[in-house]
Amino acid sequence: QAQLVESGGGSVQTGGSLRLSCAASEDTYRNYNLAWFRQGPGKEREGVATFDPFRRPTFADSVKGRFTVALDNAKNTLYLQMNSLKPEDTAMYYCAAARTRKWDTWFNPAEYIYWGQGTQVTVFS
Repeated sequence: QAQLVESGGGSVQTGGSLRLSCAASEDTYRNYNLAWFRQGPGKEREGVATFDPFRRPTFADSVKGRFTVALDNAKNTLYLQMNSLKPEDTAMYYCAAARTRKWDTWFNPAEYIYWGQGTQVTVFS
């Protein structure tokens, strides 16, 4: 059973920044593909960021240029740095793990089998 624990959410004003963390078990971190998703009020869950098969950061169009993603191998942790936050970024943010996935559908929640409990991000104007 994979273990994924998100933290770092909160309330921030438009234009502000937050850094989310996803602490994974060692097996999950080393053997699964990790990604960030979010689900806003009344919206479907959507992929936000991940690393491609060549370990290059990949982002949804809606967050490109504002969000970055990083790995800390010593801590088995995935980070999501969110800058220039907008009200439309308000959502529950989840970390997810896929044993295998089709790269061209990395943003599809159905590709992932393990999920964290989520951390809430609220951006107010």
